[in-house]
Amino acid sequence: MECLGCRIANGVEPNLHIIWETELVTCVLDIAPFHEGHTLILPKKHYWDAEEMDDETAHAVMDTSIRLSKVLKQLFHPDGITMCQNGGVFNDLTHYHMHIIPRFKGDGFSWSEPLFPHGAEKHLSETRDQIAKVLATG
Repeated sequence: MECLGCRIANGVEPNLHIIWETELVTCVLDIAPFHEGHTLILPKKHYWDAEEMDDETAHAVMDTSIRLSKVLKQLFHPDGITMCQNGGVFNDLTHYHMHIIPRFKGDGFSWSEPLFPHGAEKHLSETRDQIAKVLATG
């Protein structure tokens, strides 16, 4: 297996901290956690982006994220949980993975503003219409 994500998801990579596994997904502790309990959910089959996943795998990822969120809240008492996934060129693992991150007020985790303002907020109606049209036509 050349893909690091596939090796992690299938337990081939050494020194993994696997916390949960099903026939479709593997959950491992992030090796550079933002907070204690920071977990990655990886499908065992190779996918780069979310839209490539079959429905069964996508549901497994979401079901697992809910289960983990409950456990992390119980164990670490965070102020909230952030669930996120980076796609395309921003997927540094080149294998779909969802982060489940316990969060605390003032922890420094942020959603940043764009470096270069683009004015998208001025076109919300047009953007809505474009997206709705494509969704309606499939």
